[in-house]
Amino acid sequence: MSNSEFVQPLSDMVLNMPEDHLTEFQKMVSGVPDLVRLTFGEPGFDTDAAVKQQMIESIETNQSHYAESQGDSKLREAALAYFNDKYDLQYDDISDVIITAGVSEGINVVLMTLLNPGDGLILPEPVYSAYYGALEVARGTKVTLDTREDGFKVTPASVERAIAEATVPVKAILLNYPNNPTGVTYTQAELEALAVVFKKHHLWVISDEIYSELTYDQSHISLGTILPEQTIVLNGLSKSHAMTGYRIGFILGPHAFIQKAQMIHETLTFSLPKVIQDGATAALTLAADAPLAMKQAYQRRRDWLIPKLEAMGFEVMEPAGTFYAFAKVPAQFNGDGDAFAKDLAFNGKVAVIPGSAFSSTTKDYIRISYAASDDNLHEAIERMQAYFAKMN
Repeated sequence: MSNSEFVQPLSDMVLNMPEDHLTEFQKMVSGVPDLVRLTFGEPGFDTDAAVKQQMIESIETNQSHYAESQGDSKLREAALAYFNDKYDLQYDDISDVIITAGVSEGINVVLMTLLNPGDGLILPEPVYSAYYGALEVARGTKVTLDTREDGFKVTPASVERAIAEATVPVKAILLNYPNNPTGVTYTQAELEALAVVFKKHHLWVISDEIYSELTYDQSHISLGTILPEQTIVLNGLSKSHAMTGYRIGFILGPHAFIQKAQMIHETLTFSLPKVIQDGATAALTLAADAPLAMKQAYQRRRDWLIPKLEAMGFEVMEPAGTFYAFAKVPAQFNGDGDAFAKDLAFNGKVAVIPGSAFSSTTKDYIRISYAASDDNLHEAIERMQAYFAKMN
């Protein structure tokens, strides 16, 4: 088609959607040869053998037809039992669960179900950058809450302040904990104090707990146990069971909400492959304990990594969960995490994510993933040490 031919414009939403900085940076460094990547939230473990065997059996028995749209009933039964037992949730029936194509689809389903155009969503920053795109698609409005001054945690006072300063009606807040990128999480007392404010302002609470299994030094507490009537819990198998490519996520919430959210899910995905859902059922039943060994490995890596980073001049708040270290760049880089991350990739052959991918307030930070492997992490740190030695 020639440029002179008339073409109808695309939607304003798509045309005005900003580039995801996290994806943009990874594209920029993708051509660097011999690059060690500490960028991905991609567990370096194999999926449990029981999951793979179940999927083989499903293929061999021709489980190739449409599955139930809301999710295979056996998988929803397994999810209900797993999350109720592990986190003391009180969901009554499989009708309270939707199986989604990862938490990524789950976020989109929830926001499209909750928000009218212009409705406010409190997004505590720094935050996983894909939330911004999901909010654009849902036609909602970001209400910023900067957590930096409170140790990267949301507090009752900061929620009150965000609502008071908002220029749009605030309908919901999205909490992700343990948090990507900071690794912070919350105690029972902290969550109970937040719940008082959420209840006072009648906020829907979207609780993204995808890293719940990777909580190191305390038990994970789900907001679904504290404020069940207002909370929508999101979880999945990508991080806990090293199943990122399987794309299995869960939405759990009040029945009336789930009924309407299912209408959005049907439109976006209809249903996930039965073979993959059978594998997910095996993960929650036959491989229910698989996350423990991975969590122990991540905690060991964390304890090895933090002193190494501090010795190079980084300021690091020890992550209480996830497999990320959020580190303030040394003073010699003048608070420019973007320039540091770019130079480290091209001249030090190590890729990390600049903090600006998560918030404009954390441009002096980088995020380091220690998910891949011990060898990968050790090689990257040796290269970083050599990079600093050369600079100094």
